[in-house]
Amino acid sequence: MKVKIKKSKEMTDHRQNESGNVLFLILIAVALFAALSYAVTSSSRSGGNDANNETNLISSATITQYPAAIRTAILRMQVSDGVDISDLEFNAPDVFEDCTAVNSVVGAHCVFHPNGGSATYVSAPADVMDDNQPGVWTFNGDFEINNIGISTDGSEAGNEIIAFLPGIKQGVCNRINQELGITGIPATGATIAGTDDTTAGYNRIMDEGLGIEGTNDILLGSETGAIAGTAALDGQAYGCFRNTASGDYVYFHVLVEQ
Repeated sequence: MKVKIKKSKEMTDHRQNESGNVLFLILIAVALFAALSYAVTSSSRSGGNDANNETNLISSATITQYPAAIRTAILRMQVSDGVDISDLEFNAPDVFEDCTAVNSVVGAHCVFHPNGGSATYVSAPADVMDDNQPGVWTFNGDFEINNIGISTDGSEAGNEIIAFLPGIKQGVCNRINQELGITGIPATGATIAGTDDTTAGYNRIMDEGLGIEGTNDILLGSETGAIAGTAALDGQAYGCFRNTASGDYVYFHVLVEQ
């Protein structure tokens, strides 16, 4: 009987310990739930700024990575095939048939054509664009950036080949510049948007027959003759500015420096 009584007492003590442990775990769970609720409430009250910052950081990384791949394709065309940058063509796949034929090879100078640079043609993600629609990249040699390569105003010798993404969200534009150490978002009221095929600007696509702009280059930066409001872009190979004339927030990325 003594043995049975001893076992019963041990079981009772063990159950009491288990009850204490369970109570302790419940108290921890309550504390964690309270902390989580407070964090969610605080985030809601602040407008979710931290979440927005993280989203903008991811979006900015997505934008900056794509032109790097295009730059690699162009470099391969230059080194392996001897393609001059003034002969580069950025035809989209739906107009590959318009690519210039070189020695009977169609697309040899087209960056996105399998016979040329074999770069992948993609739209920018809709979530980085102000209108929430997939964004369209444009590519041309209409611009020159002060302190990038050489500066030869009025000559194509100093123009950079640049990828542009007009119409991105303001928050994404601002985050890109923060990462690059550019203060704020440089803004200009100049009419530099341009139109495809006709007027120099960031909307024009350098495709078959359209080389580097030779006499009316658009200068960004602080140099004499540069577009007003863009002084902060001196020496910047990529970044973001605002064109107040069109309302666009425009990301740019130099593919080839001259």
